[in-house]
Amino acid sequence: MANITKKVSWSGRGEERTPLLNGSEEVRYSRQSSGGSVFHIGRLSTVDLDEDITPEEDPVRSKPKEIPHNEKLLSLKYESLDYDNSENQLFLEEERRMSHMSFRCLEISRWVICGLIGFLTGLIACFIDIAVEYLAGVKYDLVKENIEKFTEVGGLSISLILWAVLNSAFVMVGALAVAFFEPVAAGSGIPQIKCYLNGVKVPRVVRLKTLLVKVFGVICSVAGGLAVGKEGPMIHSGAVVAAGVSQGRSTSLKRDFKIFEYFRRDTEKRDFVSAGAAAGVSAAFGAPVGGVLFSLEEGASFWNQMLTWRIFFASMVSTFTLNFFLSIYHKKPGELSSPGLINFGRFDMDNVEYSLYEIPLFIIMGAIGGVLGALFNVLNYWLTIFRIRYVHRPCLQVMEAMLVAAVTATVSFAMIYFSNDCQPLETVTSEDYPLQVGFGLCTYNPLTLGLFTLTYFFLACWTYGLTVSAGVFIPSLLIGAAWGRLFGLLLSLMTTGKLVWADPGKYALMGAAAQLGGIVRMTLSLTVILVEATGNVTYGLPIMLVLLTAKIVGDYFIEGLYDVHIKLQSVPFLHWEAPATSHWLTAREVMSSPVTCFNRVEKVGTIVDVLSNTSTNHNGFPVIIQAAASEEPGKLCGLILRSQLIVLLKHKVFVERARSRLSQRKLQLKDFRDAYPRFPPIQSIHVSQDERECMMDLTEFMNPTPYTVPQETSLPRVFKLFRPLGLRHLVVVDDENRVVGLVTRKDLARYHLGKHGLEELHLAHT
Repeated sequence: MANITKKVSWSGRGEERTPLLNGSEEVRYSRQSSGGSVFHIGRLSTVDLDEDITPEEDPVRSKPKEIPHNEKLLSLKYESLDYDNSENQLFLEEERRMSHMSFRCLEISRWVICGLIGFLTGLIACFIDIAVEYLAGVKYDLVKENIEKFTEVGGLSISLILWAVLNSAFVMVGALAVAFFEPVAAGSGIPQIKCYLNGVKVPRVVRLKTLLVKVFGVICSVAGGLAVGKEGPMIHSGAVVAAGVSQGRSTSLKRDFKIFEYFRRDTEKRDFVSAGAAAGVSAAFGAPVGGVLFSLEEGASFWNQMLTWRIFFASMVSTFTLNFFLSIYHKKPGELSSPGLINFGRFDMDNVEYSLYEIPLFIIMGAIGGVLGALFNVLNYWLTIFRIRYVHRPCLQVMEAMLVAAVTATVSFAMIYFSNDCQPLETVTSEDYPLQVGFGLCTYNPLTLGLFTLTYFFLACWTYGLTVSAGVFIPSLLIGAAWGRLFGLLLSLMTTGKLVWADPGKYALMGAAAQLGGIVRMTLSLTVILVEATGNVTYGLPIMLVLLTAKIVGDYFIEGLYDVHIKLQSVPFLHWEAPATSHWLTAREVMSSPVTCFNRVEKVGTIVDVLSNTSTNHNGFPVIIQAAASEEPGKLCGLILRSQLIVLLKHKVFVERARSRLSQRKLQLKDFRDAYPRFPPIQSIHVSQDERECMMDLTEFMNPTPYTVPQETSLPRVFKLFRPLGLRHLVVVDDENRVVGLVTRKDLARYHLGKHGLEELHLAHT
């Protein structure tokens, strides 16, 4: 165990403690000193296995201190979602009462919900497209009129100032909404949704307010001319829509439509959020199949076959809805638009094919994309660290966003003004908003493409992470398309004769794939998205080769951009597998303790005291059968959640009330669903002194069959049980089925492979 460099601080209550359970010390059990039957089992303290700990250096506290942000931390503010159904007596009785037709109706309801998710996501995408088009049109009309007015007198400084002011104004409004009303709406939202689907409860990530700020913010960001796209925010928006529609109510508006009540639990909600994310991709790129694969590859941690078809249905409905309403808006009833068509790289390849001897060139482009993507991620990583430490106030965040908008407008204006490779404006008829500075509209030549790639690369890197709603898909594709076309042009210049295979548009597509793949490390889903968006199936194989090469090369230097930001937010994210060198660790060494246990029939006052204790804030409690006159904890007989106990206290489900027939009705599963997901805090529930002396029978409400592992189970085996099943608590028992510890998400997430082997992260309030 000498190769572990750091140990995490776990804390509980009381003064009794047991050092790290490494097999050399015996687990000690202690009863709560205030009475009752709550047991604290063991303790994991901060231990450096390479040095001796003196009493003065012992860092055990009642609660970890809040320390400055560091990428080597794991945040305590994130809780886990309950993706494992609690099969208590209420649940089993309801399932037994349901007929075959009832289950068929539930399945039909799932399809209806997915259809609604796709429809509403498509409407939101349509609204964003129309709003951005209108605001951008107004902005460019003003700039164009100003340029035409002042060009005649030989001065363009006023036009430059106007452009910068308009962009800064749009971005300021969007940044104000994000910074002061809903900070979780910043960025693309993909890292947050990825964490949610992984089982992490990210605060406020799927709220209605977040959706409104997200949509408003992305409109302002794109209209403000930032180096951003709307694709990432569309994925987040679709996920929020799914989380709301699937519950049949709005907790923000306090409106309950009394529908879809069966789906008010984390397990069902997770599947619909996966459908919403896929619908967002489909609406952004016009790629239904790509949306399904994106949700599978980049988002969802849990999957099944029926979910695939429902998600595909939601994606299809989203694409059709967007195209249908955009066609009506543009007054072209017979022609559906294709908003996802990527045309910025001029992929004019209707009759262009590739040759086998070009495969090495594509692989080289993939390697270039991997290196550039890694450089992008490294620069953005350090920039984000700087922002976390020094630009954490909302006013500073808004000012930074306005500064980036002004700089972006200035750089864009300067590049257009100083560009010499322009063609007459009259020959260009495909541009909706042609902007003429001087005598022509700029096209492509090697110098322009190289300068654009360099400037836009750093602008996009600076922009991602601002306190605005924005995505990185389109900027990455645009950067890659620029240097990819430059690559193709250089090939044409280096070779003699007219070569059909050296078509710049083909290499623009490969460059776009390489750059985006090098940044976000997507492979299969991005291949299908690009194929669907460009409408060209021929390049499926080379695109896949490019993306695989970009991922392999990029992963050698740094993780993907989304994983980098998840790490910077100190989220306890569980990857697909446990660290490769962790087989020698056992459940006894990774579990957290002490474990607070309840008896099957427990005193109400004891339950209230435990739930009210802010120093622990546990969310799961093993239920035990206590042996008479024994100081050791009893044998495990179930597991009950904090949320369930709060509902029981709220409805006064006490043994004495049941005997005296004071309870008007028997508690049902509907009562728990009505309280989901915002269960009331324990402080809002009044329990009188007489009620504290009552007893509560947990038999009917606890999960009698929780997942357990022996204390000698290896960490990879614990991981394989915990992550695929979406568990929140995994009870560790000894040979006699007595509770010795509890494995939670943070216990597993704190182990990772570092530069010096297997490391453990510190826990802190960040």
